[in-house]
Amino acid sequence: MTDVNPSVQLQISGEQIDNPRRPYVVVSNHQSLADIPIISNLPWEMKWIAKDTLFRVPFVGWMMTLAGDISVDRASKRAGAQALLAARRYLEQKCSVIFFPEGTRSPDGRVAAFADGAFHMAVNLQIPVLPLAVEGAYKCLPKKSWRFGKTQKIFLKVLPPLETTGMTKDDVPALRERVRRTIVAQIASWRGVDAATVDHIKTEQQIHTPATTL
Repeated sequence: MTDVNPSVQLQISGEQIDNPRRPYVVVSNHQSLADIPIISNLPWEMKWIAKDTLFRVPFVGWMMTLAGDISVDRASKRAGAQALLAARRYLEQKCSVIFFPEGTRSPDGRVAAFADGAFHMAVNLQIPVLPLAVEGAYKCLPKKSWRFGKTQKIFLKVLPPLETTGMTKDDVPALRERVRRTIVAQIASWRGVDAATVDHIKTEQQIHTPATTL
């Protein structure tokens, strides 16, 4: 899909995965629906865990269903638990799973807060976390739009994996924020800006922090 799409010029870089049968909990920032076919260019098998509405998107959703990816209804706690069990089974079969821990697409390319689920799973199973950074996809296919924009150079980088051996649930918040900061820093580097401008949490804090007076 990316090869035949004239609006995508994809550049992949970063870590080489020597053993594709070593499972990872893969996490990525989420800029647009284009992220899925973009990330699918990586040369190893992964199963996506994604909200059920994505599986109803023509072509992309149909292919996700055929590939055995994992649908989750975010409004249902039971469905969420079943999705995590399905992800665990894939990991135990030495197949990586990939999460968008922001939970939804970014409307402006900033990185929002990450949920804990992927990191709890990695720690519980003592499986390394593999971060990915994507940049440029939100301009290629903006949120709430089906119209592809002008040709965009899109960057995808495989960042160094983080081992979870010996970690406990108490380490999850620090692991989550370490991964998030790594992704934010990479996107900021591509843009040539300060990391704070890419971090949705920090920019929102700055907007809502009252100015001090002398």
